[in-house]
Amino acid sequence: MEKSVRSLAKTISWRIVATSTTILLVFLFTGNLVISASVGSLELISKIVIYYIHERVWNLSNFGRETP
Repeated sequence: MEKSVRSLAKTISWRIVATSTTILLVFLFTGNLVISASVGSLELISKIVIYYIHERVWNLSNFGRETP
């Protein structure tokens, strides 16, 4: 079973990648850095919480794990 700190570290590292992608895509569509950063900030905060909860729920499941 993973510890909470590992789930948190994975959450943060993934959010950096995903939020950077969102900011870039919004900028490419709008050409506006302020809008891009705003959308990225909102996405960062909301999805970090959602992903952490998702990880902890999956950690309760034994699906796909091998038992020793």
